[in-house]
Amino acid sequence: MSGLLSTGRTHDCAALRGDHIEQRVTLFGWVHRRRDHGGRIFVDLRDREGLTQIVFGPDINAAAHKLGDTLRSEYCVGISGKVISRGDNVNAKMPTGAIEVEVEQLEIFSESATPPFAVSDDDRLETGENLRLQYRYLDLRRPSFQKNFVTRARIGYIARKTMSDLGFNEIETPYMVKYTPGGARNFLVPSRLHPGSFYALAESPQIYKQLLMCSGFEKYFQITRCFRDEDLRFDRQPEFTQIDVEMSFATPEHIFSTMESLMSALWKDVLSVELTTPFPRLTWQEAMERFGSDKPDLRFGLELHDATDASRGCGFRVFEAAAVVKGLCLPAEHAKGLGRNQLDKLTDFAKKRENGGAKGLAWVRVAEDGSWEAPFAKNVTADAKAKISEAMHAEPGSLMLFIADEWDTVHKVLNSLRLHLRDRFSLVPDNAPWTFLWVTDFPLFEKNDKGTWVSSHHPFTSPRAEHVEYLLSDPGKVRADAYDLVLNGNEIGGGSIRIHRPDVQSQVFEALGLSEEDAQAKFGFLLEAFKYGPPPHGGIALGLDRVAMLMTGAASLRDVIAFPKTQRGQDLLTQCPTPADEAQLADLYLRHRPLPGDDSNTD
Repeated sequence: MSGLLSTGRTHDCAALRGDHIEQRVTLFGWVHRRRDHGGRIFVDLRDREGLTQIVFGPDINAAAHKLGDTLRSEYCVGISGKVISRGDNVNAKMPTGAIEVEVEQLEIFSESATPPFAVSDDDRLETGENLRLQYRYLDLRRPSFQKNFVTRARIGYIARKTMSDLGFNEIETPYMVKYTPGGARNFLVPSRLHPGSFYALAESPQIYKQLLMCSGFEKYFQITRCFRDEDLRFDRQPEFTQIDVEMSFATPEHIFSTMESLMSALWKDVLSVELTTPFPRLTWQEAMERFGSDKPDLRFGLELHDATDASRGCGFRVFEAAAVVKGLCLPAEHAKGLGRNQLDKLTDFAKKRENGGAKGLAWVRVAEDGSWEAPFAKNVTADAKAKISEAMHAEPGSLMLFIADEWDTVHKVLNSLRLHLRDRFSLVPDNAPWTFLWVTDFPLFEKNDKGTWVSSHHPFTSPRAEHVEYLLSDPGKVRADAYDLVLNGNEIGGGSIRIHRPDVQSQVFEALGLSEEDAQAKFGFLLEAFKYGPPPHGGIALGLDRVAMLMTGAASLRDVIAFPKTQRGQDLLTQCPTPADEAQLADLYLRHRPLPGDDSNTD
């Protein structure tokens, strides 16, 4: 063992201050920056906690100075020496900027090849993400990433402590499970011992945590990995981490108060922020009507206004023919910055499929005297103009933006437009508080592309008691005892009260077109457990990755996941997924089926 390692470090690279002057210290870390100023060599030494400037000189120690001349970026080293004052050369940008360490002993633990990019937050955005993912272990050395993962670790610790203090037991559930339909697409794992049969990687512990309630544990939680074979985006990964919770004898109020206690503990410990509880609540219907979204950002206004009734008989055929006419009213201070060219671009934005795909965007400027300036203004009666302006809460100088279409399209487009305007005009104040929200009473069912009813969440979500009578007669009317936790316009958790009555579960299956035989084949083990006195129960799952992303201010989930996948589901560091060889496939009783156009010789 080397000399410095056996001695051990005395401080981390963010610890030294003015009151350490004249002390002898030992530091370990990486060469962050090196500057040769003639007779002296200055190095910023970096570890996960921060930076300390160290200095080599022939007058300090000739041998250390000579060896220090060989140092290059990312060499891993240990040093010992004396802390001195930097005098008038204080670096106010560094916590350790009042001191430096005169190096009396240097030990190079390992050298480094020239890195493919600078390990610095300054040029992070100048380096392509694919290159950074290929060399992820270097990217993770960046100070901002080090901070992210220290924070993430703290989040996990506080979550475990808080849930344990609240009487919850942490119980692990399997990753390899029986495939059950519903929800996201599963990854499949072939079984060597059972040829032709497959496990699924669990997309959540949903069924197992319900079985744990049947087992009498009453309060369960788990920080667990989940797997979903979905199309990816900046805030979605094929494997992710949940804080999973389930409670027996629970109402939504029990779930809400438990999660608010957890959030309060996290924000107080990690961010030193006191949250106000209980969090505000909106029903799904209210959230959609006011904001066009089931995860609305409440940090700014710009709510949606309904002009459907006001526009009936107005004379403008686009409005009169539409099922719904709604819009946003942009205040004068922002409206004046939108010329005709910008309005045309907003129209193109509204038409984009990913934003909802509206037929168009109608706009109206309100003059100082209340009159309309709009391409279709002459087609609208004076009485209708007054009614529409009143419905839209328009004032002189404001700009009204309308979408006239079906209910779903109107709300989806206006939500996209609202968020676009938020970002364009910086509508969220810099000092805006953390804004939590419970969204409740979601639809129990929704229609898929084929026009058939499917579960909005999963088939074990309980309908509201007063809506059970509509399960078979009017499924679209049924609201669920389901709830989402929203933070600053991001869904960070979702859950529900579960069905524990066999008669209600049978009606839900029937509404979904699932026969008794199909239900037994897919969920028989759970239904069997429900024959033996299941307790009323409910729960929630919080996205730990997303919580960490928001708490650290990271740009995407990939910034708080140590080894993430690309948007195509690839790990560029290890170059996977990779093909399996014929021997591996044979062990699993599988064979390769070539893709169309693949002329490779395979059996």
